[in-house]
Formats: sequence, C-alpha cells, structure tokens
Amino acid sequence: MIHSMTGYGKSVLQLPTKKITIELKSLNSKNLDLNARMPSIYREKELGIRKLLAKKLERGKVDFSIYVETTAEDTSTQINTPVVSQYINQLKQVVNGDDIELLKMAVRFPDALNTVREEINEDEWKTIEAEINTALDHINNYRLNEGKVLEQDFNQRVSTISEILEQVITIDPERVEAVRERLAKGVVDLKEKYDENRFEQELVYYIEKFDITEEKVRLKNHLNYFIETLNTKDSNGKKLGFIGQEMGREINTIGSKSNYAPMQQLVVQMKDELEKIKEQLLNVL
Repeated sequence: MIHSMTGYGKSVLQLPTKKITIELKSLNSKNLDLNARMPSIYREKELGIRKLLAKKLERGKVDFSIYVETTAEDTSTQINTPVVSQYINQLKQVVNGDDIELLKMAVRFPDALNTVREEINEDEWKTIEAEINTALDHINNYRLNEGKVLEQDFNQRVSTISEILEQVITIDPERVEAVRERLAKGVVDLKEKYDENRFEQELVYYIEKFDITEEKVRLKNHLNYFIETLNTKDSNGKKLGFIGQEMGREINTIGSKSNYAPMQQLVVQMKDELEKIKEQLLNVL
C-alpha cells in the first residue's frame, strides 16, 4: 500500500492555563527536509521530536509547529517595580507630567519588565508528546488516503500501457512484412541484378537488428513487477521510480527499432502514459 508524501495533521490540546496547537504539513522531497517551529521553552525537546518525526514520516519536506495560547492569568513577564519607580522619579526631575503618562514612558525603558524563564513540566510534556503522536496519526492517515488515489491512477495507466503493448505485439508481423516489402522495392527500383539468396540473407540480418521481441517481453515483465511492487505492504516510491525508468528504456528502444509509423504512434501513447506515472511517482513515499 503506497503513501503520498503530501499530508496534513493537526491536534489541539487544552491545558488548565494554555491551549496548545500542534500542526504538521508535508510535501514531496527526495529526503527528509524538516523545519520545526516551537516556543523556546520546548527547544530542549527538539532533538527528540526530530527523531520521532523522522521515524514516522521517513521522507518529505515537513513543517512542524507548536503554537501556545495562554488562556488564564498566567504570564512569565512581570513589571520590575523598583526600576519603574526609579525611572518615574528621574522623569519628574526632568519634566512636569501626569503620573500615568510618566508610567507609560517608564515601562518602555530597559529592564522595566522581567521575563522569568519557564521550566518544562515533565507531566505536561508527556501530554503534549501524546498529542504530537495524534497529529502524526492524522497526517499519516491523510498520506494513506492520498496514496489510495495515486494507486488507482497507477493501476489505470499501467493497464493502458499493457493494452497498447498488446497492440504493438499484434501489428509487429505487419511491421516486419512492411519493412521487407520496402527493402525489396528499394532494390528493384535500383534496376540492378542481384543474388536473391544473398539478398534474402541480408534481409534476414537487417530485420533481426530491428527485432523487438526481447523489448516486448521485458516491458511486459516490468509492468507486472510495477503492479506487484505497488501491492506490497510497504510504500516503495523510490523502487517504483527505478521500475518506471526501466519501462521507459524498453519503450524508447521499441520506438527506435520500430521503423513503422503505426507502431511509432503506439509508442508515443505509451510514453505519454509513462510520463504521467513518473510525475505522480514524485509524490510517493
């Protein structure tokens, strides 16, 4: 079962004095590209979070955020009363003004406010960590659902390529005969005498150079292997990408050897389907 690298997960935790929102977004990327944003109080936990995200998400461009909203009368910033009072007394010596206006000026000066560094409450962090795992479950479910859509598309396009390949197999004898007739006509047009046995030998050699039997067999095997890999329990985006490259190699060889317009048209159709598969494979985990 394949998973998409595109996903979104969110979880909201209401604590007695704050509301914590955990958000995860991911897009496709060759490797894990993780960007984490969180309040400074939780920075000491960042390494552990990164390890958890790497384990659960594996690949993708991931944005992880923790937002904290205070919901009670609880703040880590306090007025430094002695300093503010001293500022006000000094201002009174300089200007005559209302105490309220002087207070407004004083609180803007350095050290007027004290910010007390909060310490992490470990019990609280365990609750937050559980919510991070909930958000991870949400984003992985999103990725799974997106993967199901991709899987349907892959099955349809591989089926289309298989059908076109059957048409290629069907018209291959016509192609060989058309090449034979074209060469024979070219020799006749030269109006030169030639050894028919020798000509037949050269014709067989020429046609063998343009034989596509091996390419047809290999392409059919690659198509079957693609579907087989698609149906495994693990999401194998890179492996599917390699199989897609091999499919493209066989299709291109058939096109270069075909030397027959109707077959080349079928090759173009197969290439078009394969390009759409390759584009979507960039999103597979």
